Amino acid sequence: MKTLYILRHAKAAPEGREGDAERPLTKNGRKAAAAMGGYLAGLEPLPALVLCSTSLRTRQTLDEVLPAFSLEPRLLFEDALYLAGASRLLDRLQRLPEPVGAVLLIGHNPGLHQLAASLASEPGELAESFPTAALAVLRISGRWSALRPHQAKLTDFKTPKSLSRDPDLD
Repeated sequence: MKTLYILRHAKAAPEGREGDAERPLTKNGRKAAAAMGGYLAGLEPLPALVLCSTSLRTRQTLDEVLPAFSLEPRLLFEDALYLAGASRLLDRLQRLPEPVGAVLLIGHNPGLHQLAASLASEPGELAESFPTAALAVLRISGRWSALRPHQAKLTDFKTPKSLSRDPDLD
């Protein structure tokens, strides 16, 4: 059984002169990412590998998540994940080494939302939305190379608001 954690980047500032890829997290975005990191650190198995878009907001989300982990996973920052669509993300997952049992994918909507909803055999509330710093946990039987739509079981879906009473976490 393999585990795929899909984490959307946390809330970012509006686009400025630096461009979309260089949008930093907001203060509340940092808090939300840290909260999600604490939650993720309590799940098993912990990710052995993290695939992360190279945008500033995804890297900063990862920076807030990692301190909660007891063991640091292998980190791969990939330009191709920046604003990638669901088919490109699926292709990347299908090329994972088979010994890797748990992966954390950090990226952007709409691709992440489409990927998670398409992989889940029963997407439930995930079908409606995938807000910033949301986490979907999917269990996959079989090989990464054989991963196809509707073959994963959605075992958990959390948003920052579902983890906290803080109304500013989004």
